[in-house]
Amino acid sequence: MNLISPKQKNRSMDASEVSIQTLAGDSGTSTDLALKPWEAEPTMREISLLWLMTCLIFVACIAPLRNYFALVDNSGDCSAYMAVASAIRHWNFHSLMVKQFWGLPYSMAALSLATGVGDRTALMLICFGSSLISVALAYRLWGGWVAGFFAILNFDWMQRSYLGGSEPLFVALLFASFLAVRKERWWLASLLASMATVVRPLGIFALVGIGLVLLWRRDYRRLIPAVITGLTVGILYSLPLAKQFNDPLATAHSYVNPEWQGGWLFGFPFYAIIKGTLTEPAPWTNLVLSFGWILIVLIAVIVMIRSSEFRKYARAHPVETLFLIPYILSLYTYNYPHWARGNFQRFSIPILPFVLVALYRWIPKDRRLLLVLGIVTSVLAAASGIGLANVPGLIRRAIG
Repeated sequence: MNLISPKQKNRSMDASEVSIQTLAGDSGTSTDLALKPWEAEPTMREISLLWLMTCLIFVACIAPLRNYFALVDNSGDCSAYMAVASAIRHWNFHSLMVKQFWGLPYSMAALSLATGVGDRTALMLICFGSSLISVALAYRLWGGWVAGFFAILNFDWMQRSYLGGSEPLFVALLFASFLAVRKERWWLASLLASMATVVRPLGIFALVGIGLVLLWRRDYRRLIPAVITGLTVGILYSLPLAKQFNDPLATAHSYVNPEWQGGWLFGFPFYAIIKGTLTEPAPWTNLVLSFGWILIVLIAVIVMIRSSEFRKYARAHPVETLFLIPYILSLYTYNYPHWARGNFQRFSIPILPFVLVALYRWIPKDRRLLLVLGIVTSVLAAASGIGLANVPGLIRRAIG
């Protein structure tokens, strides 16, 4: 089965892009005409409808049981992001605790000032919109099957998309940067990667990757504007922190914790994952889900290393590779036991398309499966967002 259908092959692609059809272990002799309807690769429209379906099911499962907006306020870091966005709008940082990076709150504040909507509404609009854009960009970068499974497999992706979080905006900017690189639009790619970095700090790997590739090519005409762009975004981001908190790296320094091994953000591989599992009790469902993702990503890494086809893909897209390698390493060396295991699924969101590309030949190519999985995972993600232990009582209360 072809990884890229004939219709997709005709769409505009960058000349430097190498087809990843061989990752399917296919000679490319079959065509869509020989496929059953449900085996044909999903179109962009179908992927968008799949995303919309999961969104509607997720919201519909929560709304009758909980106050949806109250759940948003208490979901993840949403309340912290809203507090920062409000502080930015009023430019009053008194008693504000610096923790998360401020890229998302700046976007929320800008949208709120431009449209008059509240901070929560701005957060939800950005998350919903960024999530859909991310899935559309995944389609442009890796095709329909990867985009489809990316949209539905990860519970944390759905929760951050529909309840709020920084991941949708980060992923949208990151994938947009990759697409700009493939189109040789290096200044735009560096701008998008810089913006991604102030949303979530590991976006720096993409920015460094752009610089290293241009340096390797000795393309100083593009390297200098890319470096200036990254420095400009970094300086503009740091100036308010320096003025308000006397520390231009205040948000970066918030990631330092004495509980970490040796006080370092990253340590020995698997150390914090194992320590957190042994010292912090968790429901068996959480353990199964977390270690399932840890194992899947690890298997994909082994395939990436052993597969000559994936190595060809990596050489064809060096910026993506230079982001992928240190990001995967950071997943397994993250030094905070409280989060290393329990949040592995969430942290793996940006590299999920690469995991799917590596495991592509083993992914079932069936649009019926995408539909069924989309329904099941959106229901389970909603239940997880409420809390599985709370669901039976909330159902009884809603019925009564």
